[in-house]
Amino acid sequence: MFAVILRLLILFTLVPLVELWLLLRVAKWISSEMTILIVLLTGVVGTLMARSQGLQAFQNLRRNAGTARGATDAILDAAMILIAGLLLITPGILTDAVGISLLIPGCRRGYRALIAARWARRSQSARPPRDDTAETSASRVIDSYVVSPGEDTNHQEN
Repeated sequence: MFAVILRLLILFTLVPLVELWLLLRVAKWISSEMTILIVLLTGVVGTLMARSQGLQAFQNLRRNAGTARGATDAILDAAMILIAGLLLITPGILTDAVGISLLIPGCRRGYRALIAARWARRSQSARPPRDDTAETSASRVIDSYVVSPGEDTNHQEN
């Protein structure tokens, strides 16, 4: 729990500081007006792209809902497009770059592979170690019988 809070704290403090630093550097390099124009244009174009690709991702999700792999890819694509839209409406150069990369299908495939690898690692570490020496129900037989209510329980074998 502490690690999650620490990551969120870093995310919500470090990213805005980096964004501000980048905006000031770009404004100094090209001009304040051009920097503002770039941020506005990437926001508008990114929002339009996210809307278009979001609708397409929703259609893919409906089409691939019957297959596990197709549905998983479609859900991840939809989530990445949603995140891209959120990043693109946030003013900044770093968030715009990440947001645009999330809208590029080839980049999304790469991100999906990274997510799948991370999920595989986490699911492996969450499983308890396998004990092959443990006795299983298949290795022993328990002889028993069913006793109905009111039946004599002094059962003797013949």
